[in-house]
Amino acid sequence: MTRYGLLILPATNRVYARAAVDLTRAELEIFGRSALVGRIGELDTEVVGGASYITFTGDGLTERDLAVLGNLSAGYALFEIVGELLRPIEWSHLDRYDDDLLTIQKYPGKTNEQFTKLLLNVTLLASDWAAEMTSRRFRVLDPLCGRGTTLNQALMYGFDAAGIERDQKDVEAYRAFITTWLKQKRVKHRVLESGPVRRERKVVGRRVRIELAPTREEHKAGQTQLLDVVNADTARSAEFFRPETVDLVVADAPYGVQHGSRTAGQGLARDPLALLADAAPVWARLLRPGGALGISWNTHVASRDDAAAALADAGLTVVDAEPYRALRHRVDQSIMRDVLVARRPA
Repeated sequence: MTRYGLLILPATNRVYARAAVDLTRAELEIFGRSALVGRIGELDTEVVGGASYITFTGDGLTERDLAVLGNLSAGYALFEIVGELLRPIEWSHLDRYDDDLLTIQKYPGKTNEQFTKLLLNVTLLASDWAAEMTSRRFRVLDPLCGRGTTLNQALMYGFDAAGIERDQKDVEAYRAFITTWLKQKRVKHRVLESGPVRRERKVVGRRVRIELAPTREEHKAGQTQLLDVVNADTARSAEFFRPETVDLVVADAPYGVQHGSRTAGQGLARDPLALLADAAPVWARLLRPGGALGISWNTHVASRDDAAAALADAGLTVVDAEPYRALRHRVDQSIMRDVLVARRPA
């Protein structure tokens, strides 16, 4: 049995850096239970030369296994442990674009990019298609997409990305960013739609749809991705996206500190449970059977049990295995962030 050491990527966020080792250890265990089907074992944490490593055993990891592990949210480098020496292991990842797609945007309330990647990963790994992580083009919906951090991570992976956001300023800011970025990077793309959506002569929302591909050759061959962003209330998601057309729903819920939750009936509220009760049944209907929903939220304003009950009431099955429970971590003195993942039964 071979022993490996995983070096953690340094985090720019000081608070998140303290949680990164424990979070990555839980994430690695989730990878081992799903996409790698039990081929990861004996997880531990060690300090080597002043740096923190997550160590584990693996029964001869294949090229495909390494391509999966290369997408760990905080994975920096992988080594085989040979006695007291570390032998570098070459691995690959899904990333299709320059990393400034994720890092260049700076604004108050932006979710840490490493956490966004972790949330997408653990949601994907709970779906029926975990073993297809490196081969399937998933369709990801962020029903609270803000300025598009999750959408950009989905695009980075080569997936189709869809989002809905109530705040028109956020949608306009994201539209301006992504169209400028695509032009500056000379990414082959085509704007399919940009402007108001009208039904029965009334404006019911605004939408931007962009077709893109990492290379001209892929674009010419029809190997394109679709970015689809709507400015409307998330509880109306089913008006813009067809039922059972989404593989993954991934959302970082408002924390009730700087930004509250909004519902049609209640308006602005600090309690995200009202948002879940209103919108989760809609999100669940958009999921394909076997798909998964992952959401993060502030436990200071809603308990884990109550949030899980809201997802269960929407017809979803909460994944409550131990490594998923280990994803809770502190963001600051007013935010303790947790993650819930649930599946739509096949």
